[in-house]
Amino acid sequence: MGLEHRVAELERRLGALESEGNGIADAAAPRWALTRLREEFTAAEEPNGGVMFAGTVRLPTDELYGWQAQFSTGDIIDDGDWSEAADCLAALASPVRLRLLREIIGGHRTAAELVGLEGVGTSAEVYQHLRQLAAVGWLHTAGLGRFEVPEGRVVPLLVALASARR
Repeated sequence: MGLEHRVAELERRLGALESEGNGIADAAAPRWALTRLREEFTAAEEPNGGVMFAGTVRLPTDELYGWQAQFSTGDIIDDGDWSEAADCLAALASPVRLRLLREIIGGHRTAAELVGLEGVGTSAEVYQHLRQLAAVGWLHTAGLGRFEVPEGRVVPLLVALASARR
């Protein structure tokens, strides 16, 4: 392997590592969202930047959802009480509750369907999990024993799950 080829390979690998540090796994991936977000925070004279979450998803049930939210770094860090966020995140800390959410997103939405799933516990335990998820806004009742992930929580739920990947 010639020196020129080795240097080119090192540059490619370095570029990939630098891109990963910006949340971009592929060095060739366009950075339009990051560029635009940086421009928006600069235009808003927000020196510490911030974050944006957005998504457009089609669920297995063929429902289509779109959502986005943008927060400055100060909006998040300076919020004096993170306990509500802790409760909301703690509700996702149970494998059974995550399974129930996955099943609900997948179309199994009645209490009878959820209680009938293998490995989720007794009906009392399932209802307790559903109450915990509803208490922090990950679920709401849609009448007649049906549960749904609210429209404004579908993409945030998927973002939370995606951010937990390593």
